[in-house]
Amino acid sequence: MKKLKNQKFIFVVGGVMSGVGKGVTASSIGKMLQFTGYKVSAVKIDPYVNVDAGTMNPTEHGETFVLEDGYETDQDMGNYERFLNTSLCRESYMTTGSIYQKVIHKERSLGYKGKTVSVVPHVPLAVIEQIKKAAKKEEADITIVEIGGTVGEYENILFLEAARMMKRKNSEDVAFVLVSYLPVPNTLGEMKTKPTQQAVRTLQESGVFPDIIVGRSPGSMDDRRKSKIATSSMLEDSDIISAPNLDSIYDLPEYFLKEELDIKLLKKLKLRKKTNKKGDFDKKAWNTFVKNTKESSNEVSIAVVGKYFGTGDFVLSDAYVSVIEALKFSAAQLKIKIKIDWLQAQDFEGSDKNKNLKQLKKYDGVLVPGGFGNSGIEGKINVIEYVRKNKIPFFGICLGMQMASVEFARNVLKLNDAHSTEVYPKTFYPIVDILPEQKEKMKKGDYGGSMRLGSYKAHLKRGTLARKIYKTDVISERHRHRYELTINEHKERFEKKGFIISGTSPDGLLPEIIELNQKIHPFFIAVQFHPELQARPLDPHPIFTAFLKAGLKS
Repeated sequence: MKKLKNQKFIFVVGGVMSGVGKGVTASSIGKMLQFTGYKVSAVKIDPYVNVDAGTMNPTEHGETFVLEDGYETDQDMGNYERFLNTSLCRESYMTTGSIYQKVIHKERSLGYKGKTVSVVPHVPLAVIEQIKKAAKKEEADITIVEIGGTVGEYENILFLEAARMMKRKNSEDVAFVLVSYLPVPNTLGEMKTKPTQQAVRTLQESGVFPDIIVGRSPGSMDDRRKSKIATSSMLEDSDIISAPNLDSIYDLPEYFLKEELDIKLLKKLKLRKKTNKKGDFDKKAWNTFVKNTKESSNEVSIAVVGKYFGTGDFVLSDAYVSVIEALKFSAAQLKIKIKIDWLQAQDFEGSDKNKNLKQLKKYDGVLVPGGFGNSGIEGKINVIEYVRKNKIPFFGICLGMQMASVEFARNVLKLNDAHSTEVYPKTFYPIVDILPEQKEKMKKGDYGGSMRLGSYKAHLKRGTLARKIYKTDVISERHRHRYELTINEHKERFEKKGFIISGTSPDGLLPEIIELNQKIHPFFIAVQFHPELQARPLDPHPIFTAFLKAGLKS
């Protein structure tokens, strides 16, 4: 395909309130434009001062999504990778903290050659430099750039300034999409446009004029509301796009196509809609995936036992969003329905633990995902013991693998004091311990971006469940951890009882996958890495698929 003379950029900004759906809207726009035959990439800009998303509490900010190159990012990057069916680079993510860090480093190394470094224009110029670097590295025809936060906030004004400067320089190469909320107050029963009109005015005050306005709301906008918004924003009625709540986020690209958003955006960027085999294939495959999510027959019930679900009186599933989506993708592949219950690990501790553990029998499978710290640890261990003894299909991820090993050491090998040094540093049997290279980092207080991060290869043992699932000898998966399984001293005792290390690092030193002999348990497997980060709607992850298959048989 012939490359464009100039790369194009679509900025997506939010109005009225946070959580309006900018990330899903940006991802859906990207997917929709892929159908037209263009190569699409994405960039996420977060306005917080954290240099990356790695040090933030999951209950406050949701999941940390790790890229292939090891960069710790916001969960919206996961949406981009899943919708666009691609792996993005670290240049595709930035924060206020990371940009200021670059500007200061450049100033300290005389990169500005003695000039006075100002917030404007030097910070916006650094933003523009990274956006263009990401687009070039990804070889994108069109790059979708999501600016986090809400218009009118102090935190994102410099990023809006960067967008304005890019538009001024090459007006035909840049378009703006405002995603705004239209409330329907219960007391009125009428959709109100005034908050969105005010968001448009605020955006215009920063020198940015939207080309398209996407109205998020419980239901579709009528023509009268579209006309009101268009009149106040100097747009045509046809430039106001409705985005009501749908059954699934994966329905949105097709909905936008019906609104002809693809044609409208391409027209703004002076591009023509084109079709090719790749675009046609993507659309057909995507529609098949969406259809399978709706027309499945058999149902499998899965319990996800996590430690970050509870937040006051609410349940926060965002802490494990990639795990949940990976389960959905495999369910669609198998053409089955999936019912996911989010269970708090802490509920399996204390006086009610036995009553709650018995409830696990109603599930076709139990998944224990990752996490950090000691909260809920004993609950996870109790859950793993229960599913092991009752032969309920089990899948553990990262901390889930570590606690599965601790549980086996305690209850099968009778190493009663066995634990992870992360939780109990004085344990006599450190089944899980900090990686040697991490010890020095911890002494120095080097926590940010310093874990074992990104893609690493693993070798699989022939004749194992893991080898049957992957159908290859060598795999590559994304990691995020400081602690590692260390059972070499007791390896023979583990193996005699049916505990198998079925995947290791290429040098054989680091266990990557553990499983139980299928004569002992029909499906019990756990991994140190995070396979959910590579699961895609059009390319489900084989371990999740195998786990759900085992659940169907249980």
